[in-house]
Amino acid sequence: MIITIDGPAGTGKSTVSRAVAQRLGFDFLDTGAMYRAVALEAIRRKADLNDEAEVARIARDCRIEFDWSCRPPEVILDGEPAGHLLRSEEVTAGASKVAVAPGVRARLVEEQRRIGAERANLVSEGRDQGSMVFPDARLKVYLDATPRERARRRAMQLRERGEVADERVILEQIMERDHRDSTRATGPLSVPKGAEVIDTTPLTEQEVIDRIVSRAKALLG
Repeated sequence: MIITIDGPAGTGKSTVSRAVAQRLGFDFLDTGAMYRAVALEAIRRKADLNDEAEVARIARDCRIEFDWSCRPPEVILDGEPAGHLLRSEEVTAGASKVAVAPGVRARLVEEQRRIGAERANLVSEGRDQGSMVFPDARLKVYLDATPRERARRRAMQLRERGEVADERVILEQIMERDHRDSTRATGPLSVPKGAEVIDTTPLTEQEVIDRIVSRAKALLG
């Protein structure tokens, strides 16, 4: 079974997807980490992140793999573990830019489908997994929440890490990213056909996880 979990930034997709995969004993595919890896390599090469042709070449040139023996799987970039480098603000901002490039998306979608063909049971998290990458997935979920709630959660995460967080600035960034993700020409953010939409605004993470796990178990019989 392939389970896709899509939605905009700040809805808890990564945390929920990892937990669902763990509960079900499935592999977890963090597709966002793949875009972050391309951004990291582009930053290392001092590339222009707005140059779609340049970042597409980088996506084709670099080798992005996962160490499936780790839980969650470790991202391997050109043979070196890179997971600890992918969560910086610079790489996060860069990933949103390179993800707009059709050449980058085409290369990574190809790789994601290859992984889906190799891993028997997979929870795949991103923004176009159910709509573009795995449209025939057995279970498709779309997580949503109000922009204000997503900004509040992001600010809380940053403060817990000891960082300064201006919720108004974060809200503006989220709305800007939503617009960019939903209007890009290739693989835009959208609710996949047949997906179960879950508004996480009033729910705890555990409630969301339980709902998805219960639905998956029902489909598995």
